[in-house]
Amino acid sequence: MKRIFVASRGDPEHMASLFRTQLPEHEVFTQAPQRGDAPVPYIVVGRPAPGLIASVPGLELVLSLNAGIEHLLASGEVPDHLPIVRLVDDGLADGMSDWVLGHALAWHRNLAFYKDLQAKREWSPQPEKLARERIVAVLGAGALGAQAAGHFVRFGFQTRVWSRSCRQVEGAKSFAGRDGLQAAVAGADILVNLLPLTAETANVVNANVLGALAPGALFINGARGGHVVDGDLIAALDGGGLSSAALDVFRTEPLPADDPLWSHPRVLLSPHVAAPTHARTAVAEMAETIRRYERGEKLPHLVDRALGY
Repeated sequence: MKRIFVASRGDPEHMASLFRTQLPEHEVFTQAPQRGDAPVPYIVVGRPAPGLIASVPGLELVLSLNAGIEHLLASGEVPDHLPIVRLVDDGLADGMSDWVLGHALAWHRNLAFYKDLQAKREWSPQPEKLARERIVAVLGAGALGAQAAGHFVRFGFQTRVWSRSCRQVEGAKSFAGRDGLQAAVAGADILVNLLPLTAETANVVNANVLGALAPGALFINGARGGHVVDGDLIAALDGGGLSSAALDVFRTEPLPADDPLWSHPRVLLSPHVAAPTHARTAVAEMAETIRRYERGEKLPHLVDRALGY
C-alpha cells in the first residue's frame, strides 16, 4: 500500500479524507513521518516548513497545492531529481477569473466611483464606455491567464495576451518576449498580471510598463508581489497615470501594517484570496496525477526547473 503525506495547512484532515475516497488503496496521513517509517512516495504541500520535505523517506513525487511553485524551488529543499507537479485545476482557474472579472467590470462601469458619490449624496453621472471600446492586456497565457483572457473576449473587450512562448487565446491578440511587452500593454485600459514568478518575470510591472498604459488605467495583480516594482506602482497612482489598482498579492505577506498600500485611496487590496485552493477539485486533480504516475504515463503540469514553472 503506497503512502500519501498530506502536509497542507488549514484543514489537512479534510483533504486527507478526500484523498481516501479518491484513492482507497493508498494510506493517507497528515502527521510528519518519523525516522524508520515506511517510504512515502507522495507528499502534498503548499508552503512547507523548513526541512519537512527532506525529512520524508522515499519521496518520488511532490504535489503542490499552488499554481505558483517559486517558493519550493527557492528553498532548495526539493532535490533536482524529484519531480514537482504544480496545481492546475478548474476550481483554481474559476476562482481567479471571478476575482479578475469582478474588479475589471466594477471599474469599467464606475461602480466604486458611484459608491463614493453615494456617501456624499452627490448625483453626478459619468461618461460610460462599451466593453468593445476598452483594451485589456493580460500578462500570462497559462491556465489562469488564458481563462481570464477568454472571459474578457466573451465580454467583448479588445483583448491582448503576453507570454513567453506567444500562446494563442481564441479571440485575443498574442504577444511574446521583451520586445512584445510594450506593444502588448500600449494604450491598454486594464492591465492584468497572471504570470508565474521567475527570474525573467520579476519586476516586470515597472515604470516603463505602467507608463505605456492608457491614462487613468486599472492595474489588477493576482499573481505575485515580486512582479511589481512597488515604488513605480505608487508613483503611477499618485501621478494619476493609474486611476486604481486591485492587489491580492504582495512582496511580504501578510502585508506589514505600516505599508503605504493599506491606506492608499486608489488601492483596493485583498489578503491573497483571489484563487484559493478548493479541496474537492484540487484533490481530484492530484489523485488523477498519482494514477497517471503509477501507470507510467506522462504527467501534466510537471515543473520545468529551467523555466521556473
